[in-house]
Amino acid sequence: MSETSHFFACIMAGGSGERFWPMSRARLPKHLLKLFSPRTLVEETVRRLEGVVPLANVFVLTNTAQLEATRAELAGVLAEANIVAEPAKRDTAAAAALATALVRARDPQGVLAVLPADALIKDGAALGRQVTAALRRATKSSALLTFAIKPDHAATGFGYLEMGDEVGDGFRKVMRFVEKPDAATAARYVESEHYAWNAGMFFWSIEAFLAEAERHTPMLAKFIREFPAGDPTAFLAERFSTLEPKVSVDYAIMEKAAAVETMVAEFDWDDVGLWTALPKHLPRDAGHNATRGPVVAVGAEHNIAVSNGRVIALVGVKDLVVVETADAILVCHRNSVGDIKKLMPLLPKDVL
Repeated sequence: MSETSHFFACIMAGGSGERFWPMSRARLPKHLLKLFSPRTLVEETVRRLEGVVPLANVFVLTNTAQLEATRAELAGVLAEANIVAEPAKRDTAAAAALATALVRARDPQGVLAVLPADALIKDGAALGRQVTAALRRATKSSALLTFAIKPDHAATGFGYLEMGDEVGDGFRKVMRFVEKPDAATAARYVESEHYAWNAGMFFWSIEAFLAEAERHTPMLAKFIREFPAGDPTAFLAERFSTLEPKVSVDYAIMEKAAAVETMVAEFDWDDVGLWTALPKHLPRDAGHNATRGPVVAVGAEHNIAVSNGRVIALVGVKDLVVVETADAILVCHRNSVGDIKKLMPLLPKDVL
């Protein structure tokens, strides 16, 4: 039996679709968009694991509203049974428990990577090397493992890890997790070089996660232990919505774990959280307008314009985000992209 036969990956793909409206919707969130290539972000995430984790050992966790679209996008890549819908919203602690349970039902000796579906990573080779290293470490360590992203600016929108001494295999001890800081604190973190961004990429063995769940969230441990082999649909329908508390895996498990280790990422990483993240990855014209699709500009500067069919014409404007779809158009200032979610209660249901 090969080393990788015990390697598994679970990809979290259940976003709400609000931040990239109007292209993203409740049934078609960011990870199902083709923002940077002919493939969706979730397919790119799966493809990056080829040669690292057997595709038969890759699961995608989504929600019921997105199940059909996710299976359609990954048809021919993953088996339908490996794309599992969470029947209720229960945050990432419950999702991590479900991921662990799915792997345990297949292989009690398994080790798994838990990865977001919507990060943009271009250096797949470096990612693959480090995922392999993390899974190997998980086979012999009782620690929970993470990847740390070396910050290139004092971001206030990410959580941070405080890193300690090296512990072997390229990993360092995690001293603590820190919630999203204010600007001054973030600047101190970056200057110290002892802090890194928490990318929400985790690795652990079944035994390690179960042990921590037993200590801190016994309900999740019970869910994992009682998870059935075979088709879990009925079990999920009965049990998943009862899981409490509704909390992140960071808060429920990672921040309280007896041992957490991290490896600083050698690959590029961008969570592409808002429309304003696109200019780094799209072509720009002489006016520094980042565009995709048919866009023309006269006397316009520093705009982001994304067309999905009709021509966008920019004249004498700057610092706008303009996104065109067949049934809706977004126009907002670059500084207001974080407020797009406030539109949701005001929009007709047929464009949500």
